[in-house]
Amino acid sequence: MAGNLLESAAILIPDIPMDYPISIFEKLEEPDSAAYNLMIRGFTLNKSPNEAILLFNEMCERSVRPDEFTFPCILKACARLHALKEGEQIHALVMKYGLGSNGFVLNALIGLYAGCGEVDVARHMFDGMNERSVSAWSWIVAGLNDIEVGEWIHEYVEANGLKGNPTLVTSLVDMYTKCGRVDTARRLFDEMPRRDVVTWNAMISGYSQASRHKEALELFHEMQKADVEPDAGTMVPILSSCAVLGALETGKWVHSYVIKKRMQLTVTLGTALMDSYLKCGSVANAIEVFRKMPSKDVFSWAVLIQGLSYNGQGRKAIEFFNLMVEENIAPNNVTFVAVLCACRHAGLVDEGIGFFVSMSRDFGVEPMIEHYGCMVDILGRAGFIEEAYQFINIMPIQPNAIIWRTLLASCRVHKTVEIGEESLKNVVRLEPIDSGDYILLSNIYASVGRLEDALRVRNQLKEKVIKQMPDCSVIEMDGVIHEFFS
Repeated sequence: MAGNLLESAAILIPDIPMDYPISIFEKLEEPDSAAYNLMIRGFTLNKSPNEAILLFNEMCERSVRPDEFTFPCILKACARLHALKEGEQIHALVMKYGLGSNGFVLNALIGLYAGCGEVDVARHMFDGMNERSVSAWSWIVAGLNDIEVGEWIHEYVEANGLKGNPTLVTSLVDMYTKCGRVDTARRLFDEMPRRDVVTWNAMISGYSQASRHKEALELFHEMQKADVEPDAGTMVPILSSCAVLGALETGKWVHSYVIKKRMQLTVTLGTALMDSYLKCGSVANAIEVFRKMPSKDVFSWAVLIQGLSYNGQGRKAIEFFNLMVEENIAPNNVTFVAVLCACRHAGLVDEGIGFFVSMSRDFGVEPMIEHYGCMVDILGRAGFIEEAYQFINIMPIQPNAIIWRTLLASCRVHKTVEIGEESLKNVVRLEPIDSGDYILLSNIYASVGRLEDALRVRNQLKEKVIKQMPDCSVIEMDGVIHEFFS
């Protein structure tokens, strides 16, 4: 009776917190392997793999012998955490208990090693299998991301009539997108007679990762027309594409859908939603999402701080940085790039210098080239051109072309000819010639009345036959993305 109740609470009833099955489990005087298996599987299904591993350790300490049903679940938990060391220890137990040839356990082991990047081990185990299940094929495709191996598996699938299995074909779609073969993935996708939400997610995510954001949104609209209900795995790549394209209305629809379906606002989903709002200029909605997120990581704070700075709210960005520190969340190098950007956009020179100094002094974060670049921009934008130039000369890191180009742009604003000339020399020395750099120097000459020099630089530009990339603007109207090129 207790076992049936525990199974219902931990496995069968969807979206139930684990508190209830835990209370049932704790009342068992001597829980057996079946009870432990249910709880481990429940934790894994509820995306709590850490708790699953802790419970497995307790199971071993209490001398309850794991069986062929225990190992697939606990190995899946290890795979989700990329816990290779723990997985290898469990592999040793698998061999100790004589389950090394069990098909389900072998599939889980292949999934562990493939998911943790141990491709050679996964392939060795796969090659040693007498009978390879669809699950094993899917794991090996998903874990290898090797185009030659993937194409060989694709040929095997075609030759052996396995294209009717959606799980296996979805793995191939995912593999092709991750190897940069998005069009091949789309052909496979279009040929599938049945496509579940996982398949749609793989293709949408592939477009998003390949920076083909317009196609990602178009496919998402096709998914809606096909009456396939999206899940959290759909929302993150869609929000990423909305952020790039400025597709505010689609982003709002996603937000409404998340609320309607009572989806958990996880760190990943919440951060993606917030980033989409910020890049579409909807600051109030972004802050609302941030405040409603039950948990936030350091990246969530950095996205908010940087997004506020890009939207002209540098002082508010600094307020959130200070709040982050008050809540004992240690800033990292990404956070400091965000807060220095806020100082740059708001013209807060003294505050920027203070944050730059405090990085290593107070938080043990050593400045990187990006932080030095922010400081050059902070000083240059405020008109401290000579100070920015001296700052570059005393940098312990070799300045790159971006830093010199940043100074060149500030020289254009503040009409500083000599340092502008020096900046261009360094840019040209470090990187292939770019038309924008010459135009900046030409504009500096023109701004101080040196028209002959301005014309000379423009002529140099023509002689070097430097092409300019066309400008592009994107706008969303009635859910459709329109691109304009100049």
